[in-house]
Amino acid sequence: MNAVVPFSTALRERSSDAHSPHECDGFMTDLLTGAGTRDDYIALIAQHWFIYAALEEAAVRMGDDPVASVFLRGRHSRLPALEADLAFLIGDDWRERITPLPTTQAYISRIRRVAATWPGGFVAHHYTRLLGDLSGGPSIGRLMQRRFGFETNGIGFLLFGDIADPKAFKTVYREQLDAAPWDDREKERVIAEVLVAYRFTTELFADLTRAKADQVA
Repeated sequence: MNAVVPFSTALRERSSDAHSPHECDGFMTDLLTGAGTRDDYIALIAQHWFIYAALEEAAVRMGDDPVASVFLRGRHSRLPALEADLAFLIGDDWRERITPLPTTQAYISRIRRVAATWPGGFVAHHYTRLLGDLSGGPSIGRLMQRRFGFETNGIGFLLFGDIADPKAFKTVYREQLDAAPWDDREKERVIAEVLVAYRFTTELFADLTRAKADQVA
């Protein structure tokens, strides 16, 4: 008899192609290999602020949900770090100087829509952003630190200083996914929504590339 695959494992395996290296073609490849600029990095962080603002707004609404609230225990807000980074990178008037790109607008609309009525959909977006950024953020932050001469200012969002043990955090999160009271149909819906979230991320990189080209033109 085949062993039952934990949901967190199935989720990771089913979404692996969506976050494989090909998703970083273009904008992120340039940023990670040295072709990208400080302004490119700032643009990326600015779009993350809009996304996390929507996600954390949704988390407040989900705070009393018996399923979604499990993932919010000891919730780690990313907004203070993002806002400190933007103030350092842009200035105190950063709110007036950033705007969401079209994909970001669609992304945050999706987060708000699913979080209004569907706890599993909220968890899908929370998982994609938080665990994805926690997995790749610190190494990207150290790279930006070396490339642009940052200390900790400007990369606080990527360092996750409020999570003492990222590996243990991710382990607990995956255990919570496995314990969620979802039937097979709901698990498929959650996986599909994770893939939607990854698609938005990939499309955002394309938006950032286009925005950069428009500035040069």
